Amino acid sequence: MRTLRAVLLSIFLAGFAAEAGAQDLVIANARIIAGTGQVIDRGSVVVRGGRIASVGAGAAPTAGTTIDARGMTVMPGFIDAHRHIIQGNADEWLTQQSAARMQEFLEAGYTTLMSGGGPVPGIVQLKERIDRGELKGPRIVTSGRADPANVKTPAAARAQVQALAKARVEIIKAAISPAAEAWEVEVLAAIVDEGRKFDLDVMVHAVSPKATVAAVKAGARKLVHTPHFGWLTDAEARMIREAGVEVLSCAGFGVPVFGVFNQDNVPTFRDGKPWPGAVLDGQGRGREAGEKIVNARTLWDAGVVYGFGTDTGYHPREGLAHELRTLNVMFSPRDLITLMGPNTAAFIEKSAELGTLEAGKLADIVMLDGNPLEGYWHLLNPRVVIKGGIVVVDKR
Repeated sequence: MRTLRAVLLSIFLAGFAAEAGAQDLVIANARIIAGTGQVIDRGSVVVRGGRIASVGAGAAPTAGTTIDARGMTVMPGFIDAHRHIIQGNADEWLTQQSAARMQEFLEAGYTTLMSGGGPVPGIVQLKERIDRGELKGPRIVTSGRADPANVKTPAAARAQVQALAKARVEIIKAAISPAAEAWEVEVLAAIVDEGRKFDLDVMVHAVSPKATVAAVKAGARKLVHTPHFGWLTDAEARMIREAGVEVLSCAGFGVPVFGVFNQDNVPTFRDGKPWPGAVLDGQGRGREAGEKIVNARTLWDAGVVYGFGTDTGYHPREGLAHELRTLNVMFSPRDLITLMGPNTAAFIEKSAELGTLEAGKLADIVMLDGNPLEGYWHLLNPRVVIKGGIVVVDKR
């Protein structure tokens, strides 16, 4: 997904951050949900130099700081793989809002975010400030836009990809319309092909079954929306799986939002406008809300790697709650742990580092009151958040 230079820089910066601030930690007496299917009722997680040294039942040797997690659940740090991070003017946001906004993400339990096509170079600058330790926040995976509607021709599309590669983004986002016109698909295929020359994946905003299938046939290997505008067939879902395509949830699109844009119990769309009449490209009566969650289950049952993305720009906790509330209709609590952890780490190409609590992986850990295997609402109030072995939130 990234150029060799970007990969080496990332490794260097990650190593520097670990050496500069990582702690030796032992989390003891914890209920541990490892994200691998393993659940330990009372165990310990040992962290050394920013990475997990061991995860197991019973007590562990104490060295460094010990955190007593009695009554709490320990699980992998949250990842949102489709988040609109920078709002408005990028320079003003970075100067005036970035510290507070990044702290909100950490307090919601997020340790990693992939931008959903944020402003370039703003999103790259945010990543670099966090990597250098100048700003406390989740690690950032950067993206840039190359939409067929804006570039129009294959030649222009290739030039845009080249510009984004030069700007050091890590993945390209491209949107095609629900109708998936032939010219759009041709331009998308050029974007995908040019991206491969720079080791850049393309994640496609395709919100209909027709557009989803067209994106896969154009060579895309990542889709950032569960489709609506109709029902995915079992055959289409199998085709997506067989192509090795990963899909993000963004299932809350079209589901009424409460308590974000008003406190009057009035349903809104995700931008604050009335629901369902103002749903973007809405079909009437909010039908997309039902189509998305059914299509989500169809993809899951077909074996598609289905990860977590909110596609929101409002408060991190509210975005998390809204997406989880929606997914809860079709997925078990155990499914949600898999969806949020290893599946999302796979989508952002960081399975070797994130998504599960296993020896050798980065110590990105969330400690929660209650047991999220009893209900998603237990995911909404982190007490302690650890990123790369550093305690970044402690509300004990």
